[in-house]
Amino acid sequence: MRILMAEDDPMIASALAQQLADDAHVVEVVADGRTALDFARLGSFDVILLDLGLPEMDGIGVLRRLRAGNEGDQGPVVIVMTARGAVSEKVMGLDAGADDYLVKPFAYEELHARLRAVGRRGSSHGTAVLRAGAIALDEATASATSHDGAPVQLTRRELALLRALIRLPGVVLSRDQLESQVYGSEVEIESNAIDFIIKRLRGKLGADCVRNVRGLGWMIPRGR
Repeated sequence: MRILMAEDDPMIASALAQQLADDAHVVEVVADGRTALDFARLGSFDVILLDLGLPEMDGIGVLRRLRAGNEGDQGPVVIVMTARGAVSEKVMGLDAGADDYLVKPFAYEELHARLRAVGRRGSSHGTAVLRAGAIALDEATASATSHDGAPVQLTRRELALLRALIRLPGVVLSRDQLESQVYGSEVEIESNAIDFIIKRLRGKLGADCVRNVRGLGWMIPRGR
């Protein structure tokens, strides 16, 4: 899953991000409410882990703004994780638009169990196959097909990169943008890491599945 974590305690954020990354999730970490709202609106996240006691804008404000006007498209699942454990505070968070509510301190195993439940819920409703040109991406099975129609399995990073490109066909994404989509907040990314992932994708799906726009980045054409 691609996860946005809004948490202003750096020790909690770092520990959780590492555990989630170890379980094959891609995590983006932000430390204030305004940045969280901006990222949530612009990013393609499956889940948002939202602390309520954030600077700039509290979590309730983020929730209300995120859910406002989105009745037809609920957007990502939001799991509140906070030290506020009173019943009235839980009711407020859920009424503001949270899908789940975890009171700190909690065991990582409990959070991960809830994430697995989110994944099962998504699978039960079916996952759309994303298409651009000759490429079709099935996120539920982490597989893709190209010209000959034979499905190939993708690694989690291949999946994340292809998903970022296929959701914006014809749009050039820069190296920085792709690194953010693939690695989240991980540090010390190899300078040519994206090149290696694209090379592997081309080996699986064909040399022209991802096109390079010199000096700008990469794209998947709208059609062929």
